[in-house]
Amino acid sequence: MRDHLVLWVNGVRREVRGGDAFLTLSDWLRDRLGLVGTKIMCAEGDCGACTVLVAEPTATGRPRYLPIDSCIRFLFQVDGCHVVTVDGLARDGDLAPVQQAMIDCHGSQCGFCTPGFVMALAGACHARAAGEQLDWRKELAGNLCRCTGYVSIFEAADGAGREADWLATRFADEAWMQEGVRRRRESLAVHGHLDGVAMRATCPASLDEALAARMEPEARVVAGATDLGVLWNKRKLRPRHWLDLSRVSELCGIAVEESTGGSTLLAGPLATWTDMLRVCSERCGEAVAVLESFGGPQIRHVGTLGGNIVNGSPIADSLPLLFVLEATLDLASAAGTRSVPIHSFYKGYKHLDLGGDELLVRVRMPLPGPDSLLRLVKVSRRRDLDISTFTSAILVRRSGDRIERARIAYGGVGPTVVRMHDTEATLAGQPFTEATFRRAGDVAAGEIRPLTDVRGSADYRLELARSVLLKFFHEQTVAVG
Repeated sequence: MRDHLVLWVNGVRREVRGGDAFLTLSDWLRDRLGLVGTKIMCAEGDCGACTVLVAEPTATGRPRYLPIDSCIRFLFQVDGCHVVTVDGLARDGDLAPVQQAMIDCHGSQCGFCTPGFVMALAGACHARAAGEQLDWRKELAGNLCRCTGYVSIFEAADGAGREADWLATRFADEAWMQEGVRRRRESLAVHGHLDGVAMRATCPASLDEALAARMEPEARVVAGATDLGVLWNKRKLRPRHWLDLSRVSELCGIAVEESTGGSTLLAGPLATWTDMLRVCSERCGEAVAVLESFGGPQIRHVGTLGGNIVNGSPIADSLPLLFVLEATLDLASAAGTRSVPIHSFYKGYKHLDLGGDELLVRVRMPLPGPDSLLRLVKVSRRRDLDISTFTSAILVRRSGDRIERARIAYGGVGPTVVRMHDTEATLAGQPFTEATFRRAGDVAAGEIRPLTDVRGSADYRLELARSVLLKFFHEQTVAVG
C-alpha cells in the first residue's frame, strides 16, 4: 500500500506525508500552502466560506469540478484529485469571469464570504457549460452572506454564466488525469503524528480490503465526513485510526431496476445526495424538495446515503422516506452478507443492528407506483442549511374513494424514526375524507412521545403530527380538483 498522498492544487502536483494527511483540506491549504483565500468561519459546512472545487479523475470523459466545503473534508480523502482554490482562478493578472462579474456587479460587501461565493459560482458555471440547467438561488444555497442581500451576487452569477467553460481551459486535464486515475485505484495506509498523537488512515480500493480493515475495532469508518468533520473540528471526535471508504468502487453507483413487481432503486452507500437528486428527479419527484434541503450543493456533492443511514439520527432527512418505502439494507462482513429491513435496523438512539465488523454495502428502495400518493415534509427554523425539527413521510394508496393502504413515518418525535402503525391502521379501509385524516391525526399524536429541545417544544411536535396528515389530505384534494 502507498504511504503518502498525491494530489494537485491549482494545477501543481503535491505529495503529502506524515501527520499533515490528517488535517482538514482547508487547514492544509491555509496553514501549509499559504492559500489563505479559502476562508474558515463556521467550521461546520454551513456558511460556504471555505468552498473549493474538487475533481475526481475519470478514465473517460472530462472531470467534474464540484464545489465542496473544505473545512469538513479530510486531506486523505482527496488523494488523487485536483483541488482548485480561489487563489488559482486568475491567470497572469487576468481575473476569471466569475471574479470580474462580482466586481462589476458589486457583489462583495465586507468580503469575507466572497471567495466562497466565487468558488460556488465557478463550479455552477462549469456545470452549466456541461449542459445542466441551473437555478442560481439553489446553487448558492450553501453560501451565507451576513452583510446584506443577494441581488448583486445573483446578477454576477447571470453574467458569469454566459461565459464559455473557462475553468476547463485553465487546467489541462492531461496534466493530472492519467496519474490521478492510477492513484485513486491504489490503496493507502498513511501514518503520522498530528498534535503529538499517532494517527493512521486506511483507504482501501476494494470491498474485500475494506471488510478486512473493518475487523480492527478502533477503525472509525468515514465516507462523506459531513458529520464526522464537524465533530473533528469541535474536538468531540479524535479517532486514532480512520477507515476511509471513498475510493471503494463496489460501494458506489445508483440505478433503477425494473421488474414485474415494480421499480426498485439500488444504491451503493457512497451514492451522494447529488446522485440521489438526479435519479429522484426522474423517478420519485416528491423527494426532490427534501433532497434539495440537504444542506447546499457543497454538502450534497459529498454527503452520502449510507452515511445518513448509519449515522442513525432520529431527524435524518432521508429516513422517513426509506421507512415508508420499506427499504432493505444489505450488510456485509468478512463472514458473509445479510439483509435487514430498515425498520429493524434501529434498536434505539444511535443503536444499530450493525456488527462491529460489518459495513452497509447496498440500499434497496422500492419506488412508489403510479397509484400511490407520497408526501414528504421537513420542518425547520430556516428553509436552507438547517437541521430538522420534525420530518415525515406519508404514502397512501387509494382505491376509488377509500384508502386501501397507508404507510407513515415521523422523525424528530423519539429516539428513532417512528413507523406510525396505529395511525396507518386507522386510515386503512376508511373513506378519503377530512374527517378520516383528522381522526388519524389524533391517533398519531397519541402514538408518539416527543421531547422539548432547542428546536421545538413537545406540544409543537404533537401539533405537527396532526397537521401534516390534514395538510396531506387538502393537498391531494386540490391536486385532484
